[in-house]
Amino acid sequence: MDNQHLMELLKRVQSGQTDLDAAMQQLKKLPFENLGYARIDHHRCLRTGVSEVIYCEGKTIEQTQGIIQRLLRHHDNILATRASREVYEGIREVTEDCEYHAMARIVVIHPREVDRVGNIAVVTAGTSDIPVAEEAAVTAETLGNRVNRIYDAGVAGIHRILNVREDLFQANVAVVVAGMEGALTSVVGGLVSCPVIGVPTSIGYGASFGGVAALLCMLNSCASGVSVVNIDNGFGAGYQASLINKLGARHLENRSSGTDAANHPERKDGTTDARISLVKSS
Repeated sequence: MDNQHLMELLKRVQSGQTDLDAAMQQLKKLPFENLGYARIDHHRCLRTGVSEVIYCEGKTIEQTQGIIQRLLRHHDNILATRASREVYEGIREVTEDCEYHAMARIVVIHPREVDRVGNIAVVTAGTSDIPVAEEAAVTAETLGNRVNRIYDAGVAGIHRILNVREDLFQANVAVVVAGMEGALTSVVGGLVSCPVIGVPTSIGYGASFGGVAALLCMLNSCASGVSVVNIDNGFGAGYQASLINKLGARHLENRSSGTDAANHPERKDGTTDARISLVKSS
């Protein structure tokens, strides 16, 4: 149950549209609902701002359908990741109120417009890295972030990434998706002042070891400010980028409203006592 649905329930109780017993029956399912094969965390959205995400690989279509039926009662923009076309068709049997992003292998159930803030750059080294990048981009967009896609700008033609450096400079966070040797992450990390999230992919020939070579390259990056998620984990990168980007957006909002200045009085040298932000203001 997210904040909006909980507030609506409380308002219905307050106005007399819903009696206390009916409201208690709904609230009893917090913090989770046990289906036997899954314990659905309805409370997660209240804690983190994002409802539980369904990882479809390894689940039967019937299990996925059952989880979605319960989540649909309380949540919008439910993410189902690593979803095949077959899984999507199974979801459509439960609800037609869904969108399938085939490249990203993501289904968004009960999609609703959200205000998108900030700026996340999603960059790929090659065209073959785009499916993982799309998983990151669709995740970030669904969670309410503006995303700028910069695809096929790898180090084999370094002028391609240098040509879009102004776009990179505007980002609050950059997600860099690369296979082979994964060098693009270090290049971008050396260009920008914002956090960089490296996503190694399993793209490459034999000695790339299914993405291990790119993973080790990114972990050993000499560029400061680079963090790394697991191989092919576009979802994890998109989610983490969303957290960072929204911190930046909130910081700017506080500055514009004067809250930041009120909370952090100015020193004699003109600086404030505010903690150093890792997020570059756009």
